[in-house]
Order: sequence, then structure tokens, then C-alpha cells
Amino acid sequence: MNPAASVELLILDVDGVLTDGSIIVDEDGRELKRFHVRDGFAVKLWQRLGFRVAVISGRDCAAVQHRLEQLGVTLIVQGTQDKAVALADLARVSGVDPQRMAALGDDWPDLAMLRRVAYPMAVADAEPAVRSAAQHITSRAGGRGAVRDAIEHLLAAKGMLEHALQLHDPGARP
Repeated sequence: MNPAASVELLILDVDGVLTDGSIIVDEDGRELKRFHVRDGFAVKLWQRLGFRVAVISGRDCAAVQHRLEQLGVTLIVQGTQDKAVALADLARVSGVDPQRMAALGDDWPDLAMLRRVAYPMAVADAEPAVRSAAQHITSRAGGRGAVRDAIEHLLAAKGMLEHALQLHDPGARP
């Protein structure tokens, strides 16, 4: 069986995956992030279809927490220095075995996480070592719709992409 078809939980990195990797700091030291609306749409769609999303990030940012709350994501680990440990904790808390997880990353700190899930993925502009570790590379860059691409890929593997489209366009042909 295709491991993408068995994914129940999608784990996302933040900087370079949900964002383009830029860090904007205002004059008061507040960190600002820019998120792609289509990625947010896809996260909500994935959840609507009965699947779960988690975030594991090496940085800790209030803007990220706020955006994830808007999207209904509750499995959030920020500020971790060891994504493999965070993944093990997430598996315990969520009750989902890593063999039913996919992860989307972009840089070296994501490698330990990617190597421990059933279906590792990389954004199009990921570092070469991350792309080499991935079973799927998105066609879009981080912060530019890569999460949407990854979710559509997983839904296609599950045979659910047309169903997802029909939720928004009832006249679409299966």
C-alpha cells in the first residue's frame, strides 16, 4: 500500500513551510509572519475530511500560535531543539503511530522528524538533503502554497481529491 494513502496526521514545520522563511521584526521587537491563504484553506479542508494537523517548530512565535488557532490546529510544539523527541511526544499525545504520519519540512532541523514518519515530504525550495530524504517534493515553495500542494497530493493518494472538490463545487464531475 502507498504510505501516503494511510496518513492520518500531517505534521508541518513553520518557517520555510507555512511561511517563505522570512522573519520580519518590527521596531518593537515583535516578530511578524506572512501565511498563504491557500495553505490555510487546505489545512481546514484536511481537518474537515477527518484528518489531523500538527506543527513542530524550532522557533516560538506568538503570530504562529495565533494563526494556528484560527485554523483550528491544536497539536502544536514550538521552540523545540529536537524534532525527533517532539515527534515521539506528539505520537503519544495524539495516539497516532508515526507509521500513519506524514511530515513536510524544508531544512536540516526537519531531517530527524522526516526520517521517523511513514511519508516524508519536502517543499520545492527545501535544502538538497531534505529533498533527498523526501518521498514527495511539492511543486510549490514554502509559504507559496506548498502545504496546499502536499494536502492535495495526500488526498489524491487516498482517492479523495474529487470528493474534496465536490464539497466546494457540487457540479464537479467525479
